[in-house]
Amino acid sequence: MAVKVAGEWLNICGGCEVTILDIGEPLLDLLPQLEFVHLPVLMDHKYFGQTGERNEMEIPAADVGLVSGGVRNEKEKHVAEEMRKKCKTLIALGSCACFGGIPALANMFKLEEMFDKIYRGSKTTASANTPADNLPPLMDAVKALDEVVKVDVYIPGCPTAPELVVEALTALLTGKSFDLPERSVCDDCPTKREKKASGGTLKRPLETMAIAEGPLENTRCFMEQGFICLGPVTRAGCARSMETGKEKVPRCIKGHMACRGCFGPIRKGANPLVDMMGAVTSIGLDAKEVLDRRALLNRYIGAQNRLRPLPQKTAIGR
Repeated sequence: MAVKVAGEWLNICGGCEVTILDIGEPLLDLLPQLEFVHLPVLMDHKYFGQTGERNEMEIPAADVGLVSGGVRNEKEKHVAEEMRKKCKTLIALGSCACFGGIPALANMFKLEEMFDKIYRGSKTTASANTPADNLPPLMDAVKALDEVVKVDVYIPGCPTAPELVVEALTALLTGKSFDLPERSVCDDCPTKREKKASGGTLKRPLETMAIAEGPLENTRCFMEQGFICLGPVTRAGCARSMETGKEKVPRCIKGHMACRGCFGPIRKGANPLVDMMGAVTSIGLDAKEVLDRRALLNRYIGAQNRLRPLPQKTAIGR
């Protein structure tokens, strides 16, 4: 009997859905074992009946639910709750579902501030009232999926790796558990480390990086070269091999770019911002030079109360 699968996308760009298609030929081996009963990106199944004849949202019951995207408005919250009710196992797919993703950077600001900036404070936009007609109200912050409903399996990444989707689905089909190991990107990174910075100042991300000829083992650690690399505080797993099941060179590192942190904290409850400041200082760089630290070091993980508006400073009277 085929395993029934339901899928939903919430506050997201759609990259994680493309990742499923990027699985390629191994997907053909999985498809005979799966029956997709609800997947808005690929199939036409309406929430309220095909002609809108129903009064309540209807998502078919499924064994496995795949939800990508965080929760930003009341409609998305309702969909997430309905998926939880109808799915025996619920998977948070991608960084937005797991940690809020890029959209959760908005959590640094109050809704009123954002509305004023977008609709009345932008030089390229004619001042207007905030739209409200026939739109679901925004929640006070971008939420990760597990802030709204219980999540059983997490597959992070922006987008996540096709290999991980295959591994997770295969594990569920065979009754096994799926989880990523609690180790950092640095543990998988082959670059050469001397545990001290080669220069005294931090560099901008797109400055020229010194890449040695041959294998990456010949190249100096990117952070020791002065580039902010979130490898020390980011969970490994972005480069799983479809053929062997083993780790390869992390994706960004392989592309000669510093890790941006899309796989989230190494373990639940970690504070990457604080840990990263320690990592920068430990090799002799000045942590004060890290511009926009809150946003940069929480780029993909701003939900779950990591990013929120700072209290306004009160002027002290003379």
